[in-house]
Amino acid sequence: MHGYSGNYSDWAKKAPNLGQAVDANQLIIVCPDGNYGSWYFDSPADPSFKYETYVASELVSWVDSHYKTIKNRQARAITGLSMGGHGALYLAFRHQDVFGAAGSMSGGVDIRPFPNNWDMAKRLGTYAQFPERWEQNTVINLLHLLTPGALSLIIDCGTDDFFFRVNNNLHDKLLERNIAHDYTTRPGAHNWNYWTNAVTYQLLFMRQFFDKQKRE
Repeated sequence: MHGYSGNYSDWAKKAPNLGQAVDANQLIIVCPDGNYGSWYFDSPADPSFKYETYVASELVSWVDSHYKTIKNRQARAITGLSMGGHGALYLAFRHQDVFGAAGSMSGGVDIRPFPNNWDMAKRLGTYAQFPERWEQNTVINLLHLLTPGALSLIIDCGTDDFFFRVNNNLHDKLLERNIAHDYTTRPGAHNWNYWTNAVTYQLLFMRQFFDKQKRE
């Protein structure tokens, strides 16, 4: 899934290695459009923004009905960058019956430190007026939904990224709860140079997850 201000074509246009990696790992990739700043949840402030329903329910059903997929969580994974990284973990945590693996690249995994950024106040109302909405819709506060082994998780963030701190915090809280996950950091910022590298590891992780499900 793409980031804020992006669209469904970003990955195809800006990550030239993606097609080759998809073929090598024998995957079907679906790139939904998350609009200009949906953050991939159903907005309590704007009823026209129901992107949790769209991605986790409507889109999955449509893809399964139109393509030769394996129609269960053992064969379905979700990942994204920035806003899409938040969205991927948010949707996977809340829909573990749909997704068996999830990833995040430079994800905005805690939205609370950024109350004035990226249209989030348009989707949730301001943090000052509706703090409970922000608390309920930030990934780092959803870990109570997880049990060890429930989801296969891979999280990746560059050390020069403005989301690096919140990703480190998420990593620490996952460790506290004994939730297994791959966590990778390397030098890099919030840009396509980083994501075109990171996505190759994400796809390999997903491929290994799918292969493991077949063996079991």
